Amino acid sequence: MQLLAPSIWLVWLLFLSSGVQGQELPPEQPKGRFLRQTVRVGEIISYELTFRHDPTLEVVFPDSTAEFKPFEYVGKTFQPTLTRRGRSFDRTVYQLRTFSLDSLQRLSLPVMILRGHDTLTVNTSAASIRLVRTAPVPEVIPPTTPVLKQNTTLLPVDVAFNYPFWLAGLGIAVLVGAGLWFGFGSYWRRRYQLYKLRKNHAYFLAQYARHIERFELSRSLTNMERAITLWKNYLTTLENNTINSLTTREIVAYYQNDVSVSRALRITDRLIYGNQFNEDDTETSTAFDLLRDFADRRYTLLSGVAGS
Repeated sequence: MQLLAPSIWLVWLLFLSSGVQGQELPPEQPKGRFLRQTVRVGEIISYELTFRHDPTLEVVFPDSTAEFKPFEYVGKTFQPTLTRRGRSFDRTVYQLRTFSLDSLQRLSLPVMILRGHDTLTVNTSAASIRLVRTAPVPEVIPPTTPVLKQNTTLLPVDVAFNYPFWLAGLGIAVLVGAGLWFGFGSYWRRRYQLYKLRKNHAYFLAQYARHIERFELSRSLTNMERAITLWKNYLTTLENNTINSLTTREIVAYYQNDVSVSRALRITDRLIYGNQFNEDDTETSTAFDLLRDFADRRYTLLSGVAGS
């Protein structure tokens, strides 16, 4: 028995050692830590998350949609997975900030391990950081309530231009104007056209009568020629055509051999260009009347067309 006892003890130790070597080592826990020990309100702080694991594992670190309370996510930087001696290493640094006023603030982030259709979530140990307050510490409230000082004096206030009000008014005015234009635009255009025709016709009659009066007083062919030129220019504007650049024959043809136009222009051409003027000739008055009556008829016709 004394000889067998050491042998049995050795066999038992070898069995235990071989059993331990055959088992897989447990994976390390993910680690999270702040790269500084203190932070101020609104200041950006870096939080480092690392994880060493088996290379066959598929590991997912938190993204911007994770829960970072009481911190707010700002951004992150990460490095590719590094594998050495059968172990993989992942590292991500998150940029966070806090607006919480707690003196000591903690954060623990989860790391997900994907295993086929299953997901294993492993949380890190909570890392803490201390808040540095920059506001002065309020004084102790006195035992008695302080007396409030009353001040009802009005302070001058600068008059501000009400942009929303005026922009809304301008928009309404534009809409109303557009509605009126599309609804009554054609009517007002016709009215304006008639107004221009009536004004131009009145001006023509006044100037035409003045040229005739000057001709009757002076019996000068120059005044007669001015009256004929005025008549042609007026018809050019009224007809929207180049009447004043046409010859007498072309004008007569344009108006389809109108008797009044043909007779009046034949008389004036004979007097002006044929040098057959006679101071006792009464045909000049007839020519002037025929041209004025023809202009009246064309005005009446075209104003009726414009008003319809």
